[in-house]
Amino acid sequence: MRRRVVVTGIGCVTPSGNNPEKLWENLLAGRSGVGKTTLFDASNFPTKISAQVKDWSIAEEGEDAAAWAPRSRHTQFAAGAAKQAVRDSGVLQGIEPTRFGVYLGAGEGQQDFFRFARMMTAATAADGEFSLKKFVETALKELDPVAELEQEPNMPVGYLAGMFNAQGPNANCLTACAASSQAIGEATEIIRRGEADVMLSGGAHSMIHPFGITGFNLLTALSENNEQPERASRPFDLNRDGFVLGEGAAMVVLEEYERAKARGAQIYGEIAGYGTTADAYRITDQHPDGRGATACMTMALKDAQLNPEDIGYINAHGTSTAVNDKVETHSIRRAFGEQAYKIPVSSTKSMTGHLVAAAGATELIISLLTLRRGVMAPTINYETPDPNCDLDYVPNAAREKKCTAVLSNSFGFGGQNITLIATAV
Repeated sequence: MRRRVVVTGIGCVTPSGNNPEKLWENLLAGRSGVGKTTLFDASNFPTKISAQVKDWSIAEEGEDAAAWAPRSRHTQFAAGAAKQAVRDSGVLQGIEPTRFGVYLGAGEGQQDFFRFARMMTAATAADGEFSLKKFVETALKELDPVAELEQEPNMPVGYLAGMFNAQGPNANCLTACAASSQAIGEATEIIRRGEADVMLSGGAHSMIHPFGITGFNLLTALSENNEQPERASRPFDLNRDGFVLGEGAAMVVLEEYERAKARGAQIYGEIAGYGTTADAYRITDQHPDGRGATACMTMALKDAQLNPEDIGYINAHGTSTAVNDKVETHSIRRAFGEQAYKIPVSSTKSMTGHLVAAAGATELIISLLTLRRGVMAPTINYETPDPNCDLDYVPNAAREKKCTAVLSNSFGFGGQNITLIATAV
């Protein structure tokens, strides 16, 4: 018999709020977390804006900021969000360590562009010839072994296991923008199979550095609306011109339902449906027919044993790129048929920016709060309808609606597709 899995704790550090309550407050007010990039000098880049985490220190969660300073930015976000979620759940009391695991979708650590630039400069002669010998010699002097280790994407999951004595299953997946949603889906399956009773899951990422911005600019994926940062992310709008890169972390505590009920835990919702597919098409594009995304949503509905009319709200992947928004809309129509026009669909990336590996977990938390509180966050900056995007996108203002089931989509570069469905308990 498949065991039921519920969410009993949530935590986040995002550009739109450094805890779930602040995030929720800002989303319902339609406040954008986008602004000028200040983490480095972006003045010469085509994109000079981003959604940065602001006014936050891990000291707010009771940790020694100096001890965490050598660790990557996203690792600190992960630890902060995890402490919020675990504290919120009250799950640590009486837990067997080997029955408690961690499954993250965390990205790579902060890349030290300027140190790399010094190494390249030292290895390049006046005539432009490159010396690998000089590069290595300089690297051995310049590079900090601890900093290099901290760049590995498995570092956050290791730290979190140690922080909470989680001796059970421990894993990290990095499937681009779908990573943290996939981690939550796979962590759910671990509990369903009986391999753990509690899993801490979610994701963390920060790509707001010269390498990250350059890469996405080369892909022509980022908005260049530098003069109006707060209006740059405009999912489903006809005049959208790309996504806004964000950063942060979001974590949930997943718990076997009977255990949670027995200890009287608060329950945000049940992870009832999980769908995972690949487009198997192109490394940077979704299939134009949305075959992977459609199959993913259909799979999640089947897993949850729900019909299309049971879904009350969809938190879209909704990146604000021309292709994604069009294909996702088409996929929702294919998966839900005429019912698609009756389901409110919003993209909270219009306010948070795109948190890459951390996006899915953040959006699941938003979906759970919608389920619990009966209010849907809007898609802001929606001004000009796109004929290819013709659904109800909850434009510009929050809307009250009681839901018993909500759906969250995450679609990553390379064609990875994840759908999670949460239901009221």
